[in-house]
Amino acid sequence: MEHATSRPAKHTAAKTSHNAPIKAPAKPQAKSYTVEQSSELLSFLIAHVNMGRNAVKSVLARGQVSVNNKATTVYNFQLEPGDIVTVSKEKTTDAPAFLGLRIIHEDDHVIVINKDAGLLSVASPQEKELTAYRQLTAHVRQSHPANRIFVVHRLDRDTSGVMMFAKSEHVQQTLQNAWKENVQERIYVALVEGTVNKPEGTISSWLKESKTLKMYSSPYPNDGQHAVTHYKVLQSNRQYSLLEVQLETGRKNQIRAHMEDIGHPIVGDKKYGAKVRTIGRLGLHARVLSFTHPTTGKVLRFETDIPKKFTNLFAPVNS
Repeated sequence: MEHATSRPAKHTAAKTSHNAPIKAPAKPQAKSYTVEQSSELLSFLIAHVNMGRNAVKSVLARGQVSVNNKATTVYNFQLEPGDIVTVSKEKTTDAPAFLGLRIIHEDDHVIVINKDAGLLSVASPQEKELTAYRQLTAHVRQSHPANRIFVVHRLDRDTSGVMMFAKSEHVQQTLQNAWKENVQERIYVALVEGTVNKPEGTISSWLKESKTLKMYSSPYPNDGQHAVTHYKVLQSNRQYSLLEVQLETGRKNQIRAHMEDIGHPIVGDKKYGAKVRTIGRLGLHARVLSFTHPTTGKVLRFETDIPKKFTNLFAPVNS
């Protein structure tokens, strides 16, 4: 549905020169469409807007799309019958601007993001830094000032990848209280030092935290928190190995500690024994998160690309 307003023309023929150019009617600055059936935003735009898929994505990314007068950049934003989708020629004023994160899924109960390395997930009360938590809180409060978000799990500042927040304390508790049952997959990629000769393996230990806040594997059974990590080698050369890492348990710094245990610390992880910082960041990325939605019961799966900084180290050298 298209909305446009125009003033009635005034009859001022006596003042009009025969040589004066005739002005074309002004083009509307925005077009609005009424949603008739449930759909994801990207699919709806492709079906209704006369643009190619890439052009539609660009318009979305630039904040030129709003739903019910609220700007959104989320591709799979869920539309319902009666919603009004507006596509503007210019960026909308209240379009969210995120630093170090991108929303890859949002509904009434959860938000899933792809976090960049270097961004804190959540800060302590003493820290004033920009965090994913703070940015997403501002995002949900655009629709209502009382809205909040709740931390479900965390990623280290220097770890990138998929991360989830809840929009209510009830959803947070539902997810956390049955985390092992709700989460179907948590897959990371780890860039580690040296050649990992064993193509796949499992590391199992009891993790404890030292006085310097470093996690380490206790030599004694049942001494600490049991941690199990499965890995598979994706690529390797003389200097590095790229591993797919699947967590059976989710302990603090589990992957970092276990990689040190097998003698192949994560690139850039000086705290856990790394000697090189080739890529200028920690070589750890949360690639896949799959979980049972706390209200719909559907299994949702989100997969992100392996950072190019990781894969570039295995590119063939031109002779």
